[in-house]
Amino acid sequence: MVYDWDEKPELNITPLVDVMLVLLAILMVIAPNIVFEENIKLPQGSTTKQIAKIPPVHITIDKDKNIQINKDNFLYKGFRDNFYLYAQKLDKKATVLISADKRLDYGVVMSVLASVKQAGFTEVSLATNG
Repeated sequence: MVYDWDEKPELNITPLVDVMLVLLAILMVIAPNIVFEENIKLPQGSTTKQIAKIPPVHITIDKDKNIQINKDNFLYKGFRDNFYLYAQKLDKKATVLISADKRLDYGVVMSVLASVKQAGFTEVSLATNG
């Protein structure tokens, strides 16, 4: 018996492909019916407790540097000290909205903003017409 060393074996992968196609078809038919469900226990919420709405603080500065805070008027010259005293009766978690005339100097608005920050307010925004 003579063995031919140059002969290369050929693999027959047709049965493997047939089996894989059958498995793929089975998976495609069954996959939409598979539902994963995990039962979790949620904590009970308090239905009687209402979240208190904190009224915002509106600060308006006109072109003559007159400052109005929630219908109370202040002068710009003593605003820093007067606002610090006025802020003692306000909730520090309230949102502060500063509206200023566009003709004002940038430093005036930033001075009012700094006074609000020094009084302890953390949520401060500048209003625009945009």
